[in-house]
Amino acid sequence: MTTPEEAHRATSLQHAQDQALSLFAAIEPLIVPGITEKALSDSIHRLGASQHNVRTHWHKRLVRSGPNTLRPFADNPPDRTLLADDILVIDLGPVFEEWEADFGRTYVLGRDPAKLALRDALDGIWTSVKTEFDRRPDVTGAELYAIASQAVQAAGARAGRPWVFGADIAGHLVGCFPHERIPNDRVSLYITPGNGERMRAKGKGGWERHWILEIHVHDAERGFGGFCERLLTVG
Repeated sequence: MTTPEEAHRATSLQHAQDQALSLFAAIEPLIVPGITEKALSDSIHRLGASQHNVRTHWHKRLVRSGPNTLRPFADNPPDRTLLADDILVIDLGPVFEEWEADFGRTYVLGRDPAKLALRDALDGIWTSVKTEFDRRPDVTGAELYAIASQAVQAAGARAGRPWVFGADIAGHLVGCFPHERIPNDRVSLYITPGNGERMRAKGKGGWERHWILEIHVHDAERGFGGFCERLLTVG
């Protein structure tokens, strides 16, 4: 039975994500050819602070285009200018009223069919992985990572492309800021190979854990990737 406190946590996380969605909608007019990744990131920061009351982010803002979309999250690739036919990923972790959001989307400038196909496949892949999570109450982090990887490869086969899952994690915990610390060596707090713990195991303090599901699709042959993420355990 869900307690009032647990219901409040879930509602707060959903509200934070809803606010992140509003922020992303406001970002779209800023995404134009000729702007650099850094300039776009700075504009997003100013817009979030001035119009959406974002005072802090719990992880760095990630704005990457073209070949930079293939780089790991921890990298800091050279700044790049968006081109007229580019692909772009944005990953933000704004904090709204002490609750963390973590939301990411892929954008395509122009009409390149390969980039559009990859972007358009992301949501369906995410939904298929969530369906498996909902169906399997005892699923572990390692098992869900394998499911996500297989879903990406299957979508690539349908598209006639050798898509692969492009990250070593497919998600992580999220919660009240600052959330349960997720050091890099604690695989039990990530959706990743080696995490044999049930994702629905209770977290610190006996609370239900809430997770973000990330889908990373890389087309290394064509030199770009795409990404989406949002709440897995709420909504």
